[in-house]
Amino acid sequence: MKYKIPRGTQDILPEQSKKWQYIEKKAHDLCKRYNYQEIRTPVFEQTELFARGVGDTTDIVQKEMYTFEDRGGRSLTLRPEGTASAVRSFVENKMHGWANQPVKLYYIGPMFRYERPQSGRMRQFVQLGVEAMGSDDPAIDAEVIGLAMDFYRELGLTNLKLVINSLGDKESRTNHRNALIEHFKPRITEFCSDCQARLEKNPLRILDCKVDRDHELMESAPSILDYLNDDSKAYFAKVQKFLHDMNIAFEVDATLVRGLDYYNNTAFEIMIDGEGFGAITTLTGGGRYNGLVEEIGGPTTPGIGFALSLERLLMALETQGVVLPIEQGLDAYLVTMGDEAKNAAPKLLHKLRGEGLTVDGDYMDKKMKGQMKTADRQNADFVLILGEEELSKNSVMIKTMETGHQELVPMDEVVDRIKK
Repeated sequence: MKYKIPRGTQDILPEQSKKWQYIEKKAHDLCKRYNYQEIRTPVFEQTELFARGVGDTTDIVQKEMYTFEDRGGRSLTLRPEGTASAVRSFVENKMHGWANQPVKLYYIGPMFRYERPQSGRMRQFVQLGVEAMGSDDPAIDAEVIGLAMDFYRELGLTNLKLVINSLGDKESRTNHRNALIEHFKPRITEFCSDCQARLEKNPLRILDCKVDRDHELMESAPSILDYLNDDSKAYFAKVQKFLHDMNIAFEVDATLVRGLDYYNNTAFEIMIDGEGFGAITTLTGGGRYNGLVEEIGGPTTPGIGFALSLERLLMALETQGVVLPIEQGLDAYLVTMGDEAKNAAPKLLHKLRGEGLTVDGDYMDKKMKGQMKTADRQNADFVLILGEEELSKNSVMIKTMETGHQELVPMDEVVDRIKK
């Protein structure tokens, strides 16, 4: 029987893995500069957490979750996104009582959704997420957006487009919700079954519908911006001011929504417009969720965050021809001649690695010519040649691959010579 990788997953082979490592390191370094701390949560959680935290009317909960029953009869789900787990941890570990507020967290890890695999969309995918909980200052909204923009820019992406909107506070959203119901209700039978089910429960999600997005009522639907009260308008104005101050260009799009009730005020998406990447495509989305902590059983706590797919990021980098500055090759490759030198190789290789050098040697009993070819294929800066003559002098012949220059160096000076 031949075994194949499950549909919607991928093997990340060594050459590609180097890119992943570089991007992940960039994320860790950038989050550190912004003073966000890493959190690592379980890959699976109670199913109810995602029903409440993601929303039981969403496609994710209704159609895309990997849910199973464990041997104790408990319903568990592979996490489809990271925010619910981060908020659950915030509540369970009483982070709202920590001295340093807001609590600024980030995570990098695999997520799972049962959806139709396509380019840049996998059933197992890796998400970078950022969450800031404990502050309702519009300045931290701008900070979170700035972090996301910096991440893409520092990796070399161009043609980025930031789109923002305000969903308003609870009062503003309630008034807008009632207006949407009144707008769609007379002709709701013209919409898909999902939209019909959402009309009374969550009408804002109708605006997200992919099936009916071209319906004429979509174009004329009431705009949330027309229902913002004075407090919501002032909040949104401050977010825009801070983005201007940070020299971050943006567009206001009144059609950008988040369907769940606990989302409010700032919502944003970062898109890329690039040849070969299709139409303007969303790379990341985020927003403020002042009711989510309370929804999951914690005290009333404001929060804001975003999440992005590393797979889509890699696609964008490839489309724009961005070459990541990844270190390639070895510092040195050890070539041995004769049994005595081969027996001495493990000790020398171990010593060199212990000194922080990236080195390798032959384990296939190749002749000297074959070993030299391997060193060249692996882009070694130096070749260390060890034979009976070198052993008798307690030395190693160092060949600089770029110039071809060779020099006999005492064994205890090899590390310094390579590093210099």
